[in-house]
Amino acid sequence: MHVAVIGTGRVGRPTAYTLLHEYYIDELSVVDIKPGLAEAFAEELKHAAASLRRDIEINAYERDEDLSGADIIIICAGYPRRPGEKISRRELVYRNSEIIKFIAEVVPPRNPNAKYIIVTNPVDAMATLFKRVSREKFVISTGTHLETLRFKAKLSEILDTPVHAISGFVGGEHGENAVILWSTVRINGLTLDEYENEHKVRVDKKLIEQYVKGVSRKIIEAIGGTEYGPASAFRDIVRSIAVNTDTILSIGIPVKFNEVPEEVHVSIPVKVGEAIEYTLYNTLTQNERRGIIEAAKAIYSTYRKACSLLGID
Repeated sequence: MHVAVIGTGRVGRPTAYTLLHEYYIDELSVVDIKPGLAEAFAEELKHAAASLRRDIEINAYERDEDLSGADIIIICAGYPRRPGEKISRRELVYRNSEIIKFIAEVVPPRNPNAKYIIVTNPVDAMATLFKRVSREKFVISTGTHLETLRFKAKLSEILDTPVHAISGFVGGEHGENAVILWSTVRINGLTLDEYENEHKVRVDKKLIEQYVKGVSRKIIEAIGGTEYGPASAFRDIVRSIAVNTDTILSIGIPVKFNEVPEEVHVSIPVKVGEAIEYTLYNTLTQNERRGIIEAAKAIYSTYRKACSLLGID
């Protein structure tokens, strides 16, 4: 299994390092246009592989178009939000649209049948743009899987319950229009209402929603950017595809709603494996489905802004 990471910045590097530990990957490629960066990082990965006693081929490229033969390609290239910048993920569309368009044009020809996982923000709009330009079949965004992990971690902390006993998802947009899907929550098999009644507790839903949507800014301001949470989330997605585990994950998949002119990538809990087919959308409450549609509208607006910047009709 050949996995590639395009863009080896604050997110791409920990992602590639995390993937180095995955037994099913026997070839790992890193790509970055900054002179010398990918090559230097590849040397570090080789040293780490020696520690892990991993016989893995590690490649480095400075040109996106030189990457070839990858099975799964994770695209992290682009500008992130930085400390002190009071901007939303959506505003990164002005910086990152051209980068995603270029990668979508030059990478697919030498990587036939590759599966693409988009990380670059605004991730859902960029995945929609990538699929539009590349016309590749398997293009997903990492969506709200990271929000889902943050949600479960915070709920575990508040309830003083082991995180492994908690399941539940966040859907919608990776960002402002994230939708906590409370109907999907189970704690030791109990719904949230059942758990609250049995244990005589009440969960402050608004507090948790504020945490899920705002904790990334706190991390960025303190240490410069999010790293290990995203890397772990992306590893989950790669593993589910590569090993065909059919794990339910909340990722951005292309969906067409009547209320939105085109299909856009929006997060819905789906079964992720070599193919993505079954979703939990019809099991959600009416309000949750409405929230996902509103998120899709916002994603479409950002996507159309990218198209306008690039001169795409």
